[in-house]
Amino acid sequence: MERTTKRIITLALALVLVLGGVIALRAQAASYKRGSSGEVVTQIQTKLKRWGYYNGAIDGIYGSATEKAVRLFQQKNGLTVDGKAGQKTLSAMGISASAPAATNDSNVELLARLISAEARGEPYAGQVAVGAVVINRTRHPSFPSTISGVIYQRGAFSCIDDGQFYKPIADSAYRAAREALAGSDPTGGAIYYYNPAKTTNKWIWSRPVIVTIGSHRFCS
Repeated sequence: MERTTKRIITLALALVLVLGGVIALRAQAASYKRGSSGEVVTQIQTKLKRWGYYNGAIDGIYGSATEKAVRLFQQKNGLTVDGKAGQKTLSAMGISASAPAATNDSNVELLARLISAEARGEPYAGQVAVGAVVINRTRHPSFPSTISGVIYQRGAFSCIDDGQFYKPIADSAYRAAREALAGSDPTGGAIYYYNPAKTTNKWIWSRPVIVTIGSHRFCS
């Protein structure tokens, strides 16, 4: 009986240690600082830029400019000023401690490829807008619920058929893809867009235009 009790205590202690390690790893994963990179960093930069704390590129890389912006945000909001985006700072920004599943590397690559093909030569806001249309479609009942499903939907994007989709991706398209995935939407919720100088689709002209950015009209 005594031996059984000792074994139970030993197993309980081991479980506590394992759970403690998992919690520690999660806490560590939820802290971002200089040298960090990824989609959560992109979200941090996007929010800080929107609020006027950050003027650098939204590139998903936690550099000195991002650290400085985080310090300013922390100072303004009564947080510990250490330049690190830990759980309290992320919470104050309204950012989840972990990146959304929809913003993994393969989705960034795929969305950037579409943006580059569809909006090459367009202003940067127009590139983000094209990415936002794809994201908006994943949330709309009339379209597939995944980024790949939307992009490869039959007849959805002419660049798939004419080969433009497979050309080298512009650097700006990667930035635009990350920004769109982080929630930026210059279109105000559009699910369609077209270039009036090029389209031969009469139906698309019937769609209500929300905004025009560069050569594209973005529609509901």
